[in-house]
This record gives sequence, structure tokens and C-alpha cells, in this order.
Amino acid sequence: MGPRLDFSEWWRRGDTRKGTPVIVKMENPNISVVEIDGPDAAFRPVEKSRGKNAKQVTWVLLLKAHRAVGCISWLATVFWSLLGTIKKRLLFRQGVAMENDKLLKGKLLFKVIKVFLATSLLILGFEVIAYMKGWHYFKNTNLHIPKTSDLQGLLHMFYVAWLSFRADYIAPPIQALSRFCVFLFLIQSVDRLILCLGCFWIKYKKNKPRIEGDPFKSDDVEISGYEYPMVLVQIPMCNEREVYEQSISAVCQLDWPKDHLLIQVLDDSDDESIQWLIKAEVSKWNQKGVNIIYRHRLVRTGYKAGNLKSAMSCDYVKDYEFVAIFDADFQPNPDFLKLALPHFKDNPELGLVQARWSFVNKDENLLTRLQNINLCFHFEVEQQVNGVFLNFFGFNGTAGVWRIKALEESGGWLERTTVEDMDIAVRAHLNGWKFIFLNDVKVLCEVPESYEAYRKQQHRWHSGPMQLFRLCLPAIITSKIAMWKKANLILLFFLLRKLILPFYSFTLFCIILPLTMFVPEAELPMWVICYVPVFMSFLNILPDPKSFPFIVPYLLFENTMSVTKFNAMVSGLFQLGSSYEWVVTKKAGRSSESDLLAVAERETMKVSQPHIHRGASESELSELSELKERNEVAPKPLKKINKIYRKELTLAFLLLTASVRSLLSAQGVHFYFLLFQGVTFLLVGLDLIGEQMS
Repeated sequence: MGPRLDFSEWWRRGDTRKGTPVIVKMENPNISVVEIDGPDAAFRPVEKSRGKNAKQVTWVLLLKAHRAVGCISWLATVFWSLLGTIKKRLLFRQGVAMENDKLLKGKLLFKVIKVFLATSLLILGFEVIAYMKGWHYFKNTNLHIPKTSDLQGLLHMFYVAWLSFRADYIAPPIQALSRFCVFLFLIQSVDRLILCLGCFWIKYKKNKPRIEGDPFKSDDVEISGYEYPMVLVQIPMCNEREVYEQSISAVCQLDWPKDHLLIQVLDDSDDESIQWLIKAEVSKWNQKGVNIIYRHRLVRTGYKAGNLKSAMSCDYVKDYEFVAIFDADFQPNPDFLKLALPHFKDNPELGLVQARWSFVNKDENLLTRLQNINLCFHFEVEQQVNGVFLNFFGFNGTAGVWRIKALEESGGWLERTTVEDMDIAVRAHLNGWKFIFLNDVKVLCEVPESYEAYRKQQHRWHSGPMQLFRLCLPAIITSKIAMWKKANLILLFFLLRKLILPFYSFTLFCIILPLTMFVPEAELPMWVICYVPVFMSFLNILPDPKSFPFIVPYLLFENTMSVTKFNAMVSGLFQLGSSYEWVVTKKAGRSSESDLLAVAERETMKVSQPHIHRGASESELSELSELKERNEVAPKPLKKINKIYRKELTLAFLLLTASVRSLLSAQGVHFYFLLFQGVTFLLVGLDLIGEQMS
């Protein structure tokens, strides 16, 4: 037995406490008296050398038990509440109404979770099999631990297998799809080139719609040789707080005899404050002698088509021969009717006269500049060429004058699609009516300044035509028009420009081009990536040469927007849920400086002229004064900052990266071109971010 080590003396030396030992006597004779000379290692002093007796220990244990029971009951309550919530959400579907974006995000997150769960189960199953096989036991003689050389050989084997699999099974379908898309790309490029050549021919020959002579030689109606027809002007709007005033003001100042003009303000607003504001504006112009009425529908069915259809059903419409339509943000010049209506004279087959749009906010930000490029090409080239050579084009829904007889014989406004303007144009064309496009007559309007509003507008513009194509295809085939007109409607108007364009743009430049970074066997030719797109972009910018510095952002922007356009095209073609979605495009209510000066000049000129003031009741005047005071006191709404959509910007940079990867293997000039392209896009991106943050 080893020697015993006694540290009691050392302990006593290290004890610095003073005093005598404590003797505790108990009244219970069964308990002996204990003399404590010093603290033992098992019973060190706690809380200033004061120990706990048995009663205190009991209370401490009871308190801990109480806390444990409370914690268990709290966990049970939480678990029971969780079960109740799951029961309500999953079984009874209570409180699960969510917005589309949130629902999509939830579905995407759910898919990610499912993939992660499946991967985890596969790994767990592999671990279980490995455990049953005894692979986890490294001393197993049957287990071979690979060395570095073995791993390198294994990786090389996998890489060679991947190369053969990629060349035999992945590259061929991508190459076949790319050839098909390149073929469609060439057809669409040829169509666009022909349109541009037609536009050059029109400018060279000066082949534009003209009015023989001057029908308005004098301001006096009796002296003038032109007989003023009865014209109905319609302004459909819905919750247009920002633009209702300037639109009504511009239409009410049209230079046309008052007794031959009736203005309908067709309000579908569901906000009572906006309704009262529009009523006040209508009443103001009514007191100035303008023949204007206010109409409001209680049930907003059919959106804009239903609104126009309801207005055309009024009894007094039969007294009018023509109807001019202006959306809420359009501001026609006073001479609009005098420039448009004379084309109907001595031309009984003419059903529509369409004017061009001009944008007051085209230089507001990068998005408006890029939209201006597209719309200038649409009006200057597409609409003008189709109007001159075919006498047919798609009605733009506003800034146009219809012969009411053409509307009635074509079936009137229908509520079956979100592109009611294109619908009535196609049906009128099938009934033999001709159209004229006036490129020199411009009407001021706005383009969306936020990307969210622009994306919703593009979704409606690309889903509606496909929905309309499904509906009117039998009517086109069975119509009595010439065969070449049927071919133009089906092959060019619908298939090539509405279906093929978003399909090949999305497939070729947003799917195949990025895939070529990982599948070099399917690499696209140089002229597909660089030369032809740049050449077509030059053609698009020709109607607006000032937009030349934005050619590279425009090219990338169009390719990234093909995602939204392709999605809209598919939803319209297959009648998906979002194909009949109508969202009113938000406006800012901007006016150009020249327009404001012209309005002010007209107002000052009209002050000296006598007007016919119609009477108004005292209650009506008091309501108008109260509304005016509210507008003056109400603070102006703050301008919302546009969101930076990372998906589109990321896709644009991805396309740029894929183009760089494809062109780096070519000549040095391609590298410098792509370097210039990348620097330009970065600068424009910084400009965009700066505008969003300002």
C-alpha cells in the first residue's frame, strides 16, 4: 500500500479565515454533534461560506421541478398550436390566399426543399448500405482505400465518359434546336429587312396619304367647302388620377364645331375620390360650353372593351358618323380631327385612320429610351409600310378615328381578349375595310417609367395576340378575302411577328447561347452571335438615330425581355391563367414644355372670347370648391423608386459572358468589339443604378 499523503496541515496554512471552530448542537438526540475544524473538499462554502440546510434544498428542488413542468407544458402548448395551424392551412385551406409572386416563391422554395430532402435520403441510404457492407471499418481486408493516383485515374475516366456522353447525346439535340432557331432568326431578319426597304422606298417616293386640296380654307363653316361630320370622342380611363385632367383638357380643346362634337369620359374607376375629381373636371368644361358627358359603370366587366361596348350602346350614338378614341394619358393637338377626318371623304371603304404616338418622357431614364427605340420602329416602319402597301395594320387602341359603320359591321367591341384593338382591326380587315396610317400626325403620350409597369404591359401585349389567334383562325380561313391577305394574316402578322419572334429569341439567345459555354460541340457561328444581331439593331435604331449610343444595351435588353415575352406568348397560346390578366399601366402625368406653353397660350386666348356658361346648383358648386380645397391641401405623393430587377440584369451579363467566351477564339477585332460592348454595358448599368437611387 502506497504512502498516504496528508494535506491537512497545508490546507490549514492556506486558510486565511479568522475565528474559532463552530459547534452546532441539535435538539434531536439521535443526531450526534459534529465538530467542524475546516472546510472539506466535498463541502466548500457557497455564498459567503453559508451552506444550505435540508429544507432549503427541498425548496430548490421543488422550484426546479416546477420550472421543468412549466417548460414541458409550454412545449406541449406550442406543439398543439402548430398542429392546429397545420390542420387549418393544409386541411381546411384557411388563410392561404397569397399574391402570385409570393406563391411562386413559395413553390420554388418547396421544390428546393424537396430536392434537398431527396438528396439527403440518397446519402442516408448509401451510408446505411456502406455500414451493412462493413465499408466503415477500415481494418476490413476487403476494403480498398484509393490512393491519389487511383483518384486521378478515376476522375480522368469520369471526364472521358462525360465527353463521350456530351458529344453523343447532349450536343446533337442542342445543335438541331439551334439550327431550327437560326432558320427562324434568318426568316424574321429578312422580314425586318424588307420592312426597312419598304420604309426607304416610301421616303424616297414620298408615298404618303395626302388630302387633295385644303378643305378648310376659312374658319367660317358656311364658306368652307368641307362639311363637318358628327364626331364622337371617347376617353376610356380607370383610376387615372395622374393624367385625367390633362387628357380631358386636351380633348376639350379640339378645333371642331361644338355642335358636331360630343366627348364621352368613360370612367371605370373604383376609387370614389377619383370619380369625384373626374366629375369636377367634366363639370368645369361643361360650364365652358363643351359638349361633354361623364359615364361610369358600376360593374367593370370586359375591361376596356366592355367600357367601349357599353358606351357605344347609347341611343344618341346613332347620330354620329365617326368615333375618335384617346386613352387617359394621350393629349391630341387641337388640329387632330382636321388632319384625320378629311381622309374619310370620298373614300367609303376606309374604316380607320391611325395617328402616330409621340412620347413626352422618352428621355426620362434608360428604360424609356429603350422603349422609344422599339416604338419608333413600330410606327415608322411596321405601321407605315403595312398601311401603304397592304392597307392593313393592327389598331393601337388609341389615337385613332373609326368609322362607326365599320365597327358595327365588324361585330363591335368584344370582351374575349385583352387586345380588343387588334381584335376589331382583324375583324374589320376580314370584312373588307381599309386602314390609313398617318406618320406625320403625332399625339403626345407616355411610356412606362418603371420596369414593373413595362413588364406587365408587355405581358398583355404578347399574350393577347396568341389568344386572339386561337379565336380568329377559323374566321380567317373561311373569310372571303384574297388568299395572299390570309397568308399575310396567318404567317406574317400572327406567326412570324407574334409567335416565332419571342420563341427563337428566348430559345436561341437565352438558352442555347449560355449552354455553349458548357457544350462546345454546339457552339453557334460568329455571324449568329455578333454580325446579324448588331446589323438588325442598327436597322431598329434608324428611325431614331439619336439612340445610337444605346445600341448595345438595347440588344441585351431585348434578349432578356424575351423571357417575359415568351412566357406571355405561351400563356396566351395555351389559355393559361395569366392570359386574361389586365393591369392598368401606371402613368406619371408628364407634359412636354412646348405642350404646356401651348396650353397656356390657348387658355389666355380663350379668356377674351365669350363662352356659354351653363348653370349649376349651389350644392354642386360647393362640392367642387371642397374638392379643390382637398387637392390643394393634400400632399403630393412621393415618387416611388424603381426596383432593380436582378434576374434581367443577371441574364444580360450571362449573355454577355457567353458571347465573350464564343468570340475569344476568333480574331482579335472581335475581342476588342466585345470589350467595348462590355464597358458600354457596365457604364449604362451604372447609369441605371444611379437613376434608380436618385
